[in-house]
Amino acid sequence: MSDYSAAFERRARPARRDYRLTGDQAARAVDQGLASATWYQSPVPRKQMKELMQRRNGPALRDTGLWLLALLATGAAGCWLWGSWACVPLFFAYGVLYGSAANARWHEAGHGTAFKTRWLNDVVYHIASFMILFEPQVWRWSHARHHTDTIIVGRDPEIVEPRPPSLGKMALSLFSLPHVYKTLGSLLRHAGGHIAEQEQTFIPESQWPRVIWTARIWLLVLGVTAVSAVVLQSWLPLMLIGLPTLYGGWLNYLFGVSQHVGLAEDVLDHRYNCRTIYMGPLLRFLYLNMNYHLEHHMFPMVPYHALPQLHEAIRHDCPPPYPSLLAAYREILPTLWRQRKDPDWFVRRPVPDAAGTPQQ
Repeated sequence: MSDYSAAFERRARPARRDYRLTGDQAARAVDQGLASATWYQSPVPRKQMKELMQRRNGPALRDTGLWLLALLATGAAGCWLWGSWACVPLFFAYGVLYGSAANARWHEAGHGTAFKTRWLNDVVYHIASFMILFEPQVWRWSHARHHTDTIIVGRDPEIVEPRPPSLGKMALSLFSLPHVYKTLGSLLRHAGGHIAEQEQTFIPESQWPRVIWTARIWLLVLGVTAVSAVVLQSWLPLMLIGLPTLYGGWLNYLFGVSQHVGLAEDVLDHRYNCRTIYMGPLLRFLYLNMNYHLEHHMFPMVPYHALPQLHEAIRHDCPPPYPSLLAAYREILPTLWRQRKDPDWFVRRPVPDAAGTPQQ
């Protein structure tokens, strides 16, 4: 290749940042004071914040009960009508409840704020983690790092779409294919007793045996389900366990992209890298109020049921919320398209100054 051709290829291909947790950008983030740093928080009176942080069993018992009843009803009806077209809408609903709504339950129970009672959080956390194939010990510590170093390149292991984005990978992610493929490989590796180098940067060594045994148990359950499908010569067992992660995960992915994608990286103010989006009651139930995502990141110990009140308390100090998920995607999609060739481009949210005037 000539020098001219090489130079042209370098210009034609957008430069990729190193998103690995063991790469050059990780060390740079530490040197720049971005790792485990102090983040901006909107002022909230101490008494009000204490009230907002109160944990209660009631809301989560109600919402978890409704979720499990809906899963049981749609799954049982789908089995009853299996073999006819009438089962399709039922399994569609079952898949969303399994592959998407379970993610919000995993998330809130993982924070330990959904229920006041610890063991209830743990039970829901492990059930929901299995549904969406998020290894519980891995993701508990991964998510802790995500909150400590939110969208800090080289530190945050949960950056959904690195820049420049891969639109093909994003299309596959609507069906959770990259996630499931990666998780199955991870389960096989963990079951064999191996913890990846990047995982070692955020999972305490004391948790490694739990990671290994959880992987072995999960592979056993998934294996028994697959064998049942073969013995029964029916897809039905897999429609209930395993496949819903694929065919029902599309809404979970749409929610996930809307949280941070297209916003600023390497800032210490959640107002610049998180979105709050107004949603109707059904989506808020499925998402457990995580549409108030800026509020959740700024004050992660506030339970999901109190996030609307927290939003009202700090909205004067935050960018204007998006009126709907569709409105958010009207911003996200053009941004992703532009970032294909200009990965340094991002949306600059209008953050109020001390006088309440929006500042870019």
